[in-house]
Amino acid sequence: MFTKAYIPYKGYYSSPFCKWQGSMQHDNAIELGAKTSKRWLAQKNIDPKEIEYLYLGITVGQHRVFFGSTWAAYLMGTPDIPGMTIMQACSTATTTVFNAAASVELGNLKTAYCLLTDRCSNGPHTIWPNPLGPGGEVISENWNMDNMAADPSTGQGTLNTAENVAKKHGFTREQADELVLVRYQQYDDALANDRAFQKRYMFPVEVTVSRKEKKLVECDEGVPKTSREALARLRPVMEGGILTFGGQTHPADGNGGIIVTTKDRAAALSEENIPIQILSYGYARADKAYMPEAPIYASRMALERIGLKPQDMAVVKNHNPFIVNDMVLAKELGLKAEEINNYGSSLVWGHPQAPTVARLLIEGIEEAVLKGGGYVMITGCAAGDTSATLILKVG
Repeated sequence: MFTKAYIPYKGYYSSPFCKWQGSMQHDNAIELGAKTSKRWLAQKNIDPKEIEYLYLGITVGQHRVFFGSTWAAYLMGTPDIPGMTIMQACSTATTTVFNAAASVELGNLKTAYCLLTDRCSNGPHTIWPNPLGPGGEVISENWNMDNMAADPSTGQGTLNTAENVAKKHGFTREQADELVLVRYQQYDDALANDRAFQKRYMFPVEVTVSRKEKKLVECDEGVPKTSREALARLRPVMEGGILTFGGQTHPADGNGGIIVTTKDRAAALSEENIPIQILSYGYARADKAYMPEAPIYASRMALERIGLKPQDMAVVKNHNPFIVNDMVLAKELGLKAEEINNYGSSLVWGHPQAPTVARLLIEGIEEAVLKGGGYVMITGCAAGDTSATLILKVG
């Protein structure tokens, strides 16, 4: 349990997310994330000297990632601070915030910045020498496609894990499609009144169009439209399965930033007197090739550590690369699946890896503020059948 780690109200942002090979495809994710953070800090009138340490969360390798956090700090306008780089696939943001909170809790630092950034577009193709390869044959890997296709521990792809869980729990195609429609309606709620909800936290990114041209991306790009009829026309991706392309997310690009600091500094940096305390962190690994079940166990750990129940949560946000993730979390924690992931989820607005759960966390905070405060739980699965959960108290 944490007692000293806080997030300033409005001390965070998420960029819009762009479907891969869209408007963010040309920019190195580290450069784009750091430069966007620099613009955001300036717009918020936050002195970069407030930041003592940078946690860089990134999953898909970029040019110069070897220098990682220190290069990002330089580009962000904080060239003299140290940092570290964290990679944990979809749970990168959760674990990055946890590490920052732990350092604040221990008194190791007062103010940290978590920069979460990734680009699935134009993913790297890595080649290693193979001295034993016939004729100089090399070992190669496509970072995105190869790792989505199969977990090297099990040989099964991520879709397999979702179908395994659907079969185990007896979920049907009809149940899946109905909940997908709810998720799109929740996203539409965030677009109401000229995107009033998203404008509470979303910060535009300046992207490269050509060598001579830049443009500002202010809202999500590539989010599909759907309907009951459109979903019904889709066939399951796997033979005998329940999941269509409508019941799963799409790769995307994006970035986000979150300040983690002490109670006093959070109050000074907050735009309004709304305390946001980081309370608990849980982690888990599910049975092999049952990835969507992992958030159940991570969430139970986080809840038990502070003596709370799932029903005590005012807001629950779950990373849902497959709609099965929400179905099984709700079933096992005794929640109503229709009442979690309000205002949006990764199923709809996309999955750029490291920033994905950062956006869920930020949306969760803003939803809690609209509700007058309460406990917020953010969770989600990650590669290797793992998960991490954070619980916050807002207000």
